[in-house]
Amino acid sequence: MSTPGTTATTLAPAPKGGVAQSIGDSLVVAKRNLIRMTRIPEMILFGVIQPVMFVVLFTYVFGGSINIPGAGVSKEAYTNFLMAGIFAQTVTFATAGAAAGIADDSQKGLVDRFRSLPMARGAVLTGRTLADLVQTAITLAVLAIVALIVGWRTDENLGKVLAGFALLLLLGYAFTWVGALIGLSVRTPEAATSGGIIWLFPLTFISNAFVPVNGMPKFLQYVAEWNPFSATVAGARELFGNTIPGVPKSVTGAWPMENPVLASVIWSVLIILVFRTLAVRKYRKASG
Repeated sequence: MSTPGTTATTLAPAPKGGVAQSIGDSLVVAKRNLIRMTRIPEMILFGVIQPVMFVVLFTYVFGGSINIPGAGVSKEAYTNFLMAGIFAQTVTFATAGAAAGIADDSQKGLVDRFRSLPMARGAVLTGRTLADLVQTAITLAVLAIVALIVGWRTDENLGKVLAGFALLLLLGYAFTWVGALIGLSVRTPEAATSGGIIWLFPLTFISNAFVPVNGMPKFLQYVAEWNPFSATVAGARELFGNTIPGVPKSVTGAWPMENPVLASVIWSVLIILVFRTLAVRKYRKASG
């Protein structure tokens, strides 16, 4: 009701507070995105095809031509060396999907509809990143099966192997927050896809993922060994038992390469803290 001299206004419900409310809202949004994925199975299918192609191409085209110190030119040795890099590349490329998904939701007005509900502001982004994490885990599981088929083997117990995959998923989750920020910063899903993937190529190729770092120019060796992507690749290799004695941990003495598992966790947590803060702040400004 309104009284003379006043204007009736409609206010959006105030978001509820508390950690429990935020977690509950995030899980609801995550469930919504997972249901959407099941209704569009090609989202998962196309996400699997690209890394499988990388595995096949690198294993059978380059595997017999690349010299691994201490193992020589061997397809089997290169496959074991390669797979941690392919796994890590796969989880980081989920960034583009997160960016495009959030940009698409914004363009269609879905984000505005969520704003009208009494829900935690960060839940929209957290739910989206959790759903992307589930999709990434499914892709990683399929890719691991393909890797076993082409000859990849681990030399550690199941606990360490699972820890290696957990390390990879942590990095993937961290990079979905980078994607969330990109998705909120552009106007169209097409721009989000391009912005979410173009910078990943130098990040993944100037690293220890596909070739040993000691063959790079000196200045690139420093870049590669302080690259958070390289730390995760080296950490996964260590946990999988895929390290090769002839390949040194570090050629520059970089701390992340000497302590790759710990360094990977630190890098991933820092990326989550920084980019989640920036993404939620961007979301609040956009919805203000």
